[in-house]
Amino acid sequence: MTLSFAPASDPSLPLHVIAQSDLESWISDQPGSVATWVEHSGFTAGLGQTLLIPDADGAPSMALAGYGKPAGRARKRFPLAAAAEALPKGTYRIASGLSDDVLETECLGWLLTGYSFDRYASQSAAKARLVAPDGLDVARLEVLAKAEALIRDLVNTPASDMGPDQLQAASEALAQEFGASCSVIAGNDLLDQNFPMIHTVGRAAAQAPRLIEMNWGDAGPKLTLVGKGVCFDTGGLNLKPGSSMGLMKKDMGGAANVLGLARMIMALNLPLQLRVLIPAVENSVAGNAFRPGDILTSRKGLTVEINNTDAEGRLVLADALALADEGKPDLVISMATLTGAARVAVGADLAPFYTDSDKAADALTHAARAAADPVWRMPFHEPYEGMIEPGIADLDNAPAGGFAGSITAALFLRRFAVDSPYIHFDIYSWQRSKEPGRSKGGLGQGPRALLTALPEMLGL
Repeated sequence: MTLSFAPASDPSLPLHVIAQSDLESWISDQPGSVATWVEHSGFTAGLGQTLLIPDADGAPSMALAGYGKPAGRARKRFPLAAAAEALPKGTYRIASGLSDDVLETECLGWLLTGYSFDRYASQSAAKARLVAPDGLDVARLEVLAKAEALIRDLVNTPASDMGPDQLQAASEALAQEFGASCSVIAGNDLLDQNFPMIHTVGRAAAQAPRLIEMNWGDAGPKLTLVGKGVCFDTGGLNLKPGSSMGLMKKDMGGAANVLGLARMIMALNLPLQLRVLIPAVENSVAGNAFRPGDILTSRKGLTVEINNTDAEGRLVLADALALADEGKPDLVISMATLTGAARVAVGADLAPFYTDSDKAADALTHAARAAADPVWRMPFHEPYEGMIEPGIADLDNAPAGGFAGSITAALFLRRFAVDSPYIHFDIYSWQRSKEPGRSKGGLGQGPRALLTALPEMLGL
């Protein structure tokens, strides 16, 4: 797996990126032999189409990459990656055809074509390498690509090899790589240290529930990231049907994305104090599993009526958010694969987020465009607060009716982060079918947008 640019000293072929509307003009500027070759090759500059052009001795002298039409490019996150995946093995440098405003995004997409998840079987990845264009922040783009690979690897790994034990090990490895501290509260120690809902959700599993904490940096604004680490979700006693359980290895996608973002922050040495909190559990079925109708008392003291044991993610996040809020950081961000309602609202490709801050929302919206990491603001809609108040307890973990499910989940979580600015992401973290630069499977959603927006949100 190659997620870095080729050395500038490597021999490379010039690559001309050609939109369909520019093909005729480009051909007219070429020597007759080149024009004849292109015209007889069937190359139309369609998106993802490639062509090698030989010199007089038959060796490749340049390569062409079709860039298609604007409408086609608008439907792809990384349009040039389609050609990068089709080019033969070799090293290329962009000679023409890409404007400065898309250069960084397209080069990141090229790097990501080198990703493959090959832990269990050999997998193919693109073999074409790219020499970074002049002026590009090479180190930053390679950091983004490696963080994305970390997210994908964690989400793609099945629960047999990515339970709470392994998620802890991944967190500890990341901490060690960047000189961060990492501590864990596990099993019955969760009760002793007042994390009752994390313990309750995970107590039926073979691997003990735990709260993983990582800290890095000793100066600057305080940022706390909270990631849902439900390593597998059967639904508990409200057992999911098989069709809904099949992708539940990705229910720790919030934790994976938080770790990916943390990796970016530490690798780029941002001037802030980072805290990462991951409640890591498996929601299993056993004689000691929590039940519908139970009423739990949270770390914050709020009571929660359990009306569906399959709405467990907000329970473990609630205890972690309460701890985050106690530290009064400058910003708390939670990320979770939390609700199917979010997918109904915005589909799989957009990452919906919630915040009370218009400034933060504007920063994220603009950053998302620049980072090719689309997000969409959703409302903390106050009139729905009553939907999460069952009467018999302070809160309801699964309001009846099914309406506004992502919003009510976000409102539930906000009750536990009241003293700190708070942003919540309800992500999918999965690519349903292969796209250029995005292999089928685990996917980062939100970290690049957040990284780009952090300087404005935190005054860095």
